[in-house]
This record gives sequence, C-alpha cells and structure tokens, in this order.
Amino acid sequence: MSKKENNIEEKEAIKDQTSSEMPLNETETAEDASAQMSDEEKLQKELDEANIKLADLNDKYLRQIAEFDNYRKRTIKEKAELIKNGGERTIEAILPVLDDFERALANMAKDESAKEILTGIELIYNKFVSALKQNGLQKIETEGQVFDTDFHEAIAMVPAPSEELKGKVLDCVQTGYILNDKVIRHAKVAVGE
Repeated sequence: MSKKENNIEEKEAIKDQTSSEMPLNETETAEDASAQMSDEEKLQKELDEANIKLADLNDKYLRQIAEFDNYRKRTIKEKAELIKNGGERTIEAILPVLDDFERALANMAKDESAKEILTGIELIYNKFVSALKQNGLQKIETEGQVFDTDFHEAIAMVPAPSEELKGKVLDCVQTGYILNDKVIRHAKVAVGE
C-alpha cells in the first residue's frame, strides 16, 4: 500500500471512530446531565426538608421559652401573693378576739367605776388594732353605706325610717375586714327596705 492510501485509511478510521464516539459522548452527556440534575434535585429536596425541620424546631423552642417565661412570672406572682397574704389565716383566727375586745370596751364604757381599767384596755386595744393595720387589715365601713354584696352580708331586712335609707346599711351586727384588698370577712348588716 502506498503512503497515500495508508493516510486515507487512517483518516477514514479516525472519522469512523469519531462518528461512533460522537453518539456515545452525547449519551454520556445526557446521562451526566440527568444524574447531575437529579443530584441537584435531591440536594434541593434535602435542603427544603432541613429548612422545614429547622422551622419546626425553632417554633418548638420559642414555645418552650414562652411557656417557661409564663411559668416564671406565675410563680413570682404566687410567691408575692403568698408573702402578702401569708398571715391571712392567723389574722382570721384573731378576728373573734378583736370582736370580744370591742364588746368588752362597749360594756366597760357603761360602768362608771371601771374608767381607769377602761383607759388601760383602750390603750391595749388601740395598739392591737394598729399592729393589725400595719399588716394590711382594714375595717369595712358600714355606717350609712349603700348595701354592696362584695363587702356586706345581709342578715336582716328592716323597714327603712325614710325613703333615702332604702337599700342602705342601717345596722352592723358583725364588723367585716379587708386584708390587702381582699375581703376576709364580710360585714353582717341589717339593710333598709
């Protein structure tokens, strides 16, 4: 074979090889592209799932923080309330003694021979009432007040002597008390009708 023929054959062989490889490269490129596309889709899907999970965990975290903050505020408020009204049961137990004190003073005021004793007992009574006031105890005023179920307990309905006294407190049978803005004993009263 001549050199020329050899060159032609080589060229044809290269041509054949190139043409046969061409479709193979295109196929490989398409497969690579689809594989690359599916990898990108997989990554995007994983990213979306991670973002959803992150948002869910962030929401749970914020709710947990808010719940803890509410718990903390509630316990602080309960503690303050407990400190403020911690002596309520003790003061409620003392109220009957206070009532007896007032009745004793009223009876001693009628007796002229007990004036000096009355003065001493009044001093003790005033000191006792002052100590209770310092702890937040207040007497519920009833004299001439409009009947209010938040503070008064009606034990009797009495005919009113005048029209303007209807619905008002005419007499107080038992004194009521408020401890730190909370009624611990309602005043028992007679109301005009």
